[in-house]
Order: sequence, then C-alpha cells, then structure tokens
Amino acid sequence: MQRILIVEDEEAIANLIKMNLTAEGYHCICAYDGKMGADYIEKESFDLILLDIMLPEINGYELLEYVKPMGTPVIFLTAKDGVNERIKGLKLGADDYIAKPFQVGELSARVEALLRRYGKINKILSFADVEVDTASRTVNKAGRQIDLTVKEFDLLVELVQNKNVALYRERLYEKIWGEEFMGDTRTLDSHIQRLRKKLNWENEIKTVFRVGYRLEDKR
Repeated sequence: MQRILIVEDEEAIANLIKMNLTAEGYHCICAYDGKMGADYIEKESFDLILLDIMLPEINGYELLEYVKPMGTPVIFLTAKDGVNERIKGLKLGADDYIAKPFQVGELSARVEALLRRYGKINKILSFADVEVDTASRTVNKAGRQIDLTVKEFDLLVELVQNKNVALYRERLYEKIWGEEFMGDTRTLDSHIQRLRKKLNWENEIKTVFRVGYRLEDKR
C-alpha cells in the first residue's frame, strides 16, 4: 500500500483528501503545519507528498527544498494559482501543481499518474489464487490464464486494490467507464456477473445492499 503524506493547514481540506485517497486504497497521514510535516518526513518514508505552500512554521517552498534530495515525488496544493507561483514551485522541483479549489477526482488521477511515473504502483496484485499483472494486463488463476475484457480487467483491479471495502456503484462506474453515472446499473452489474463466473468468485464478490460490491477476504 502506497503511503501519502498530506501537508495542509486547513484541516477540513486535509481530512477530505485523506478520506478520498484512503477510499482509493492509499495509506494517508495528515500534517497541519510545515514543522509537523518535516517531523513526519524525517521519521518516516512516503511514496508521495501533497504539499500546501502557505503553511505555518515552515512554508511549502522551504519544505520542498528539504524533501527533494530524498527523491520523493511532490504535488503542490495551493490557492496560489498565479503563473509566477506555479513556475517557482516547478523550478524548485515539484512534480505537479494543483490550484484550489480542485476536484477530488482530478487529484486522485494525478496521484495515480505520478506514482506510476515513479514506478511506485504495485505491478502484481494477488487475491486468493488469482494473480493480476497490471503491467502486462494479464490474469492467472491457479496458474491458468483467464481472458478478461478491458473493463472486466479494470474492474478486477479496483476490487482487488480495495478488498474488504464496500464500493459504491456510482464510484465504480465513474472510475472504470470514465463518465458520469446516470443511475442505470445494468452495465456494471453484467460485468460483475461475468467476472464472478470467469473467476469462480460467486462467494468472493459480495453484493452490498443499496451500496454496490465488496471483494471479501475471509482469511
């Protein structure tokens, strides 16, 4: 599980980011000022840091200079959307820059893209006797390759990455199909049924009443 440090002095924003990224399968820690962020960075290792600029104690620019020799990717989160601030942040070594207010879905996509660029996304996922290779997009069950469609594969990855978590139909549909959920569940439900059949996971993929689906790990 990838570890993300969120350094943001507005606690409501930090906690909202943490809640959404945790739902995506990341382990998140919040720091509410620059000094607290520096303390976490000194004591622990992270796969990615989300960093506000206007922070108490130590500002984001100073903290970035401390972080960059470690090679940890950084995304700036800030209300400063002027060109000069954006240029300064990128010149100092930030990998990406998102101005507030932002869509949580966009932030999640940028986090995933940056982790993939740094090779920090797990390429092999496993659950029970099923192994999923996200690089080659192949699936093996007990040593036998299982043929899945593009959407079935993406759906399987989402379920495995969030095992034991109830995933809302709306979130699943919008994440896999990349379009707004309009209330028709037939497409998603039919893909779930085919996935259950192909993997013999009738008991593993649970239907959660009025919510969606959960991949259940009974171990």
